[in-house]
Parts: sequence; C-alpha cells; structure tokens
Amino acid sequence: MLSKEGVRSRTGDSWFLPIQQTFAILDADMRKLRHDPSEVLTRMVQPLIWLLIFGQAMARAVGGPTGGLSYLNYLAPGILAQSVLFIAIFYGIALIWERDLGVVHKIIVSPAPRLALVTGRGLAAGIRSLSQVLIIYILALFLGIDLRLDVEGLLGVLAMVVLSGALFATFSLIIACIVKKRERFMGIGQVLTMPLFFASNALYPIDRMPPWLQVASRINPMTYQVDAIRSLMIHNEMSQFGLGVDFGVGLFLLVVLLLIAARMYPKILY
Repeated sequence: MLSKEGVRSRTGDSWFLPIQQTFAILDADMRKLRHDPSEVLTRMVQPLIWLLIFGQAMARAVGGPTGGLSYLNYLAPGILAQSVLFIAIFYGIALIWERDLGVVHKIIVSPAPRLALVTGRGLAAGIRSLSQVLIIYILALFLGIDLRLDVEGLLGVLAMVVLSGALFATFSLIIACIVKKRERFMGIGQVLTMPLFFASNALYPIDRMPPWLQVASRINPMTYQVDAIRSLMIHNEMSQFGLGVDFGVGLFLLVVLLLIAARMYPKILY
C-alpha cells in the first residue's frame, strides 16, 4: 500500500507531468535552432528592408497625424509585430515536414496530451520570435528612435512578442492540419499574412483608415499586439485600447486556438 507521502507525490507528479511534456516539446524545437542558427541571421533581412528603406521613404511621404510620433517611431513597433507574424504564420510547414518524415507519428502515440504538444510548439515559436526584438531594437537605436529602455517596458515587449508568436504559430498549426500539403500551405500563408498586416495599425493609425477597414482593424488580433508593443516600446506613447485589453485579447485567442489545435492535431496524419 502507498503511504500518504507516496499518494501526494504521485498526485503531484501527475499534475506536473503535462508541464514537463510541454517543455520537452519546447526543448526539442529549440535544439533545432541551436544546431542551425542561420535562421536568426536570415530573419534580419526583412526588418532591415522595412526600416531602412520603406521607413525612411515613407517618413518623407506620409503626412497627417500619427499620434504625435514621428513616422519612424510609429513604424518600428509595427515592424516588430510584422516580423513575429511572418515567423509564426509559416510555423505549420514544419509540422507537415515532420509528418512526411514520420516524426509526428511517433509524437502522437506518446502518452503526452495533445494540448501539451501544441502548447510546446506554440511556446517554441514565441521564443524564436525574441530574436527579432534584439534586431529591431539595435536598428531603432541606430535610427534615433525614441525607445523606452526601462525594465517594465522591455519585459512587456518580450511578453507580448512571445504571446503573439505562440498565437499565430498555433493558428498556423491548425491550417497545416487542414491543408496537409506544403504547396497549399505556402499559398494560404501568403494570403493570410497580407490582410493581417495591412488591416492593422502597424503602418498607419486606425482613424486614418476608411470606415470598413477600421472595423476590420478592430477585429484583427494583430492590431492589439501592435498597440501593446508600441506603448511599451516607444517613450511617452500610450496604449489606445489599454494594455489589459491588448494582453487579454491575445490570451483569450491563444487559449481558444490551442484547444482547437489540440483537437485537430491527429488529423495531420490522414
């Protein structure tokens, strides 16, 4: 018979096991990045183009209000959010590759709950996205952007980047489970990224959009992510919706998508 201590230990272990399994999936994914860090270097190109070329040109061309900010100050948080989106939204293609290699079959038959599997992958995508914070902050300092460099602001940006990466990566996993083909996935990924990016406040304020686009922007999760990053990243900038709303929208959508992805995960096999 088990002692009371043994019962408590076994109960504690069963409670902690899904967390261990989640971090095991996370660790496996991060090891891939450690073995091939070239992905981090290639991801530097896109924000360089947007800030050094597009941003400099549009700073001269854009007229009208941007919330009292210079256009580069306004743009930099939007480019950080865009970089996270572009990393995460194509994350599902790795699941298709692993299915073709037979890796997913082995993972699914393991005793790990499906929710732990998709949560680990989502967190991995969020942590991968953190490299963009370093890249864009360095660029922003070089361009003279008025950054907040206090601990609270930096931690808030990191938290929202991880949350955004996890959210869009989980969405990407759901798409992968539906389309199941790399070619289809690439086409759908391209179709999704453009509306999410351009129908947000990443490039221009919501009040400068036509009415129908303002409605689309307010139901676009990226709008709330950009709003939070902008207020946490730029000095003396206030959140339009409130940080509680920004983080609340992201967390709510992430939980919903994780539950859907956990249910659909086995469908990638057939």
